[in-house]
Order: sequence, then structure tokens, then C-alpha cells
Amino acid sequence: MNKPLAPDADRIFMHRIIIFGLLIIAGLSVLLLRYGYLQVIAHDKYKTQADNNRIKRISVPPSRGYIYDRNGILLADNQPVFTAMLNPDEVDNPERTLTLLAPIFDLTDEDIVNILARLKQSKKNDPVTIKINITDAQLAQFSERQPFFRGVTIESKLTRTYPYDELFAHVIGYVGRINDKESKEIDKERYGGTDLIGKIGIEDFYEDILLGQPGHKAVETDAHGNILRQLDTKAPIAGNDITLSLDYGLQMVAQQQLAGRRGAIVAIDPQTGDVLAFVSNPSYDPNPFISGISFKDYGELRDDLDQPLYNRALQGMYPPGSTIKPFEGMGGLHYGLRTWNSTIFDPGYFSLPGNSHRFRDWKKGGHGTVNLTKSIVMSVDTYYYKLAHEMGIQRLHDWMVRFGFGSATGIDLPNEKAGVMPSPQWKKDTYDKDWLPGETISVSIGQGYFLATPLQIAKATAITANKGYNITPHLLKNSRGAAEIDIIKKPGSKIDYNGQDSDWEKMQETMENVIKQGTGRRIYTSDYRMAGKTGTAQVKSIGQGKSYNKAALDKRHWDHAWFNGFAPVDNPQIALSVLVENGGGGSVVAAPIGRALFDYWIMQRKTAPILPPSDDELKAIKRQKAQDKAEHDAKRDIEDALKAKKEATSAIPNPTA
Repeated sequence: MNKPLAPDADRIFMHRIIIFGLLIIAGLSVLLLRYGYLQVIAHDKYKTQADNNRIKRISVPPSRGYIYDRNGILLADNQPVFTAMLNPDEVDNPERTLTLLAPIFDLTDEDIVNILARLKQSKKNDPVTIKINITDAQLAQFSERQPFFRGVTIESKLTRTYPYDELFAHVIGYVGRINDKESKEIDKERYGGTDLIGKIGIEDFYEDILLGQPGHKAVETDAHGNILRQLDTKAPIAGNDITLSLDYGLQMVAQQQLAGRRGAIVAIDPQTGDVLAFVSNPSYDPNPFISGISFKDYGELRDDLDQPLYNRALQGMYPPGSTIKPFEGMGGLHYGLRTWNSTIFDPGYFSLPGNSHRFRDWKKGGHGTVNLTKSIVMSVDTYYYKLAHEMGIQRLHDWMVRFGFGSATGIDLPNEKAGVMPSPQWKKDTYDKDWLPGETISVSIGQGYFLATPLQIAKATAITANKGYNITPHLLKNSRGAAEIDIIKKPGSKIDYNGQDSDWEKMQETMENVIKQGTGRRIYTSDYRMAGKTGTAQVKSIGQGKSYNKAALDKRHWDHAWFNGFAPVDNPQIALSVLVENGGGGSVVAAPIGRALFDYWIMQRKTAPILPPSDDELKAIKRQKAQDKAEHDAKRDIEDALKAKKEATSAIPNPTA
């Protein structure tokens, strides 16, 4: 039989019940207070956080503007390619993920470093590109392992492509992946969802209008980041399409004429400043730069002795030789030092007063009595030695800069070189030395310190062709799209000239006589009127009393060959400059190239224009190039392996030594 509980035990039990009940009430009160705080006070904060976990705002990149030639031929296209993307908010350890992906997508250590840098710079929800233009084999490998790579997706994205490879590389340039330095400088909102940026050429200069404006989309995702539905969207604004003044056919003729040679050609419409052809040879294929060129391929381009990455037309600074004589001759008229009828006697050399050193004419024995016309037609050096001595270097400088020498032309391309039109102040600033009289004599025939780019020679020739009106060479012909841009359409004001307007016509006739009966007579034709000037610029100096012996010189020490001219004389439609590095004589090598361009532009362009290959032909060409490259790479790898083996063998100590 159970005994009743003692009174003390009852009290203890009741106290425990009461305490336990109070604890329950207190706990419930805390829960209710917390619930009230979450539902009322912190409602907005936690609703936003929940939406952020569920809703993503993703940038939508715009389509980059297309680039066309003057005839509507597409020079820079956009094509869809498979691209591997990494979603930063879904990957816990990006570095480990990229390391595991490296063998699948052929990522180098530098690639991984660059991707990680872009991850740090990117917004939380914006995917970052891992690899552009994934091959079918890479896609298959990744698809097998995709479940192990949460946050890594394959998307179809538009990327740039240049259908004519090296033909327009030095003028259009290329786009490439945004690097770490660029990522810190660009407007991240503007480049949202965009991986590529213009690096050089037109792609760089007109980046702002080609890029477009990004849009965005808000999507709902599940816990694994998969998109469930689209909630909101703002369409991107495509970049402007731009049409260049370049002509595909003339560009092709220029490249074919320079095939196998180092050099540059620039052709300009002297009436408008439109650049019709712009070629630097050798060139390169810009397409590998888009997705990231390999170290081996880039190293091969960089170390090539012929420098295919070097834009000779824009950045190559060369002694212009006799190409400048028509411009300099106009300076003699401007300063009143010469008339068309005044003459000098050329014994084959010139000496400064009180100095026995002889500055030789190219023709031994000289040209006898020479007026301005004959000095240009027969390219008489002595005439310009005397003229420059009388003019003085300062006045010569002040006159030649009016033709654009010593300053950038203002063409719509980045990184243009200004050349050198020397003066006493220039020498003082550059070398901290005084100008010497003999240096004026060298400058007078486009030698010594005088350096010019092929673009500058083409501009000066165009100024002469349009009778003294200044021009700004430009490539942009028109632009279509949301962005507005000013386009240069006409030449500027006439350069300051203190002579008769008829002097320009007389100089044009004189340059025509160069072709009819002078140093350019090899290329004369009766089909149309052509004016020009040949030039041969010394690369290696020749000692006093010695003659030029081409056979005894290394080929890279041969003279540069120049030709500049315009046609037709009565209504100039094209002015050009041709440079062939170490080509020898301008009349023999460069002038026929100029004639080929004149022939196409004046006689063939409208009746039988050169057109691009068909799509099937283009594919066949690209297949052949890919095959040639594969064979080249295989040969290079074998050579590298043999070289490495030889080096390793030579490093082993000889035990008998």
C-alpha cells in the first residue's frame, strides 16, 4: 500500500512544476518576440536576402557592331560559339574548380590566374568566362563530368571572327579577353556580361560605339542554381555597325603586290581623305587572339625576324628619300628662293662653303644645268642640297610640317607614330647638341634625322594632288546605330602658301613628267594620266669616295624602295605611297606596285571588281590553313623536343673528362 507524499515533497514538486511552467512561458515569449521581430521589424531585410537567394539579376551582353568595307563586304563578324562559364555565387572554391577543369579546357596557369582576377572584379551574379570557343571534344569531356562541377555551365555566346584573316589585321585589329589591368579601368556596368574588348586598330579606336549597351534579366533559381523562370528583362542595345572607307579589292591588290616582301601601302582619296587601302606586310591572323593565343604561337609571331605584328604603315618610321622633293620644291617657291625657270649647275656634287667634303648626286658627273622641273623629273640631289642650304633647316622644317611631317596625321587608329621632321630645337631637346650645317644637306634628300611613315607620305601626296588643301586621313565612312559620332567628310583649309595657285598645277604636271620621261618612266601608260615620284632611301651609310655595292651588302642593309603618286592627274581619285623595305631602287621595285594599284582603281574596279571568295571557297581556304598550321605545329614540336633533348644531353657531365 502506497504511502501519501510528505508535505515537503509536495511543495518541492509544485515549485518544480511552477518553475518549469515559467520557463515554458518565457521560452514561448522569446519565440513570439523573435517571430514578431522577424515578421514586422526585420521583414524587409530578410525578404530581400531570401529573394537574393532565389532571384538573380544577370547582365545580358549586347551584340558587338559589325564592320564592313565601303561596298558592304563584312570584315568583322559575330558568330555563336560554345563558351564555358563559371557562376561565382555557386562555386565555393573557384581555384580548385579551375584546376580540375584545366585538363578539360587546356587552361594554363596564367589562364587560371587571369580568371581568378576577373572573378574578384566581377559582380556577384555575373558569370565569368572560363573558355571561349570550346571544341566538340572539350564539350564531350565536360558533359561527362558536369555533375561534379556545380556552378559551371556551357552557353552559346556570340564572339568576334575575322573572315579574311590577315588581309585587314593591321587596320581592323582584333578584340581579346579583358585582362586584369583593363578590368580595373573599365566601367563594369557597361561591360556587364561582356568578355571581349577592342585591343588594337579600329576595334580599339571605336570600342565605345562598337560595344553597345548591356541589358539584364531577373531569373528565379532553385537551390542548385538552375533557372526556374524568367521574371524580368531589359534588352541590350547592340553596338553600332560601321562602314569603313577601305575597298576589299584594292586591299587585296596591295597585299598581293607585297607578297613575300616587307613593306607598306597606303592609298587615300585626296578629295575626301577616305583611306582606300591600308596594308602592312607581313601580316598575321587576328582570330587566335580572340579566345587567347597560345604562348608558342605568340612567341613565334613576336620573335619572327620579319615582325608580322609591326604595323609598318602606321608606326614604321623610315627615311623618306626623294619622295619629298616635290614638297620641298614648293617650299623653294614659297620662300622666293627659286622660280620655275631659275637654274643651278650640277657637277655631280655639292660642298658647303669652306668645306671640302662632297655631298654626291646619285648620278656621277651630275646633270648639268637644272631647273625645278628637271630636279624632280630626274631626281637631282644637288639641286636640293643647294636649296636646303639657302633655305636653312629652320625654314625647311617650318615648311615641311605644313604637309604633316613631324606630327601624327590624326587618322582614326591608335598608336600612330609622328615621325621626325628635325629642327635645331629638336636636336637640342633630343641629343643636347647644336645643329650642324651638313645635317641640313642630309635632311634635304630625306635622309639623316628625317623620318616619316608611309601614311605621312600618302597624306603629303594627297595634299599635292588636291592643290594644297590639307586632309585628315580617316577610315570611318559611316555608322549606323544608337551611338552618335562625327565623321570627317571633306578636306580642311588650304595650307599657307606664298606663291601662285598655278604652282600646284605646275607641280602636278612635273610629277606627271616623272612618269612620262623621268625616273618613273618604266610604269608609263597612255590609258590615263599618272603623276608620281620615286625614291630610294639609304639604310647603310656609304663612306666618302666609295660607291654603293648592293651585292656586297646583307639583304637587310639594302636601300628602301619608295614610290608616291596620284591619278588621274586632271581629276585625282587616288593618292598613295608604297614602301618596300630593303627593296633596292624605287623606280624598279616600288613604282610598278603603285602602277598596279592605279590600274585597279581607275580601270578595273567598276567593270571587274575583285570580290571575296564564296562561303564554300572560304571554308576550303580555312581548312587548308588549319591543316598547314597543324603540320607546322607538329614540325615545331618535334624540333623543340630534339632541341630540349640535345640540351639535356649536353648538360650531362662526361665521366671521362
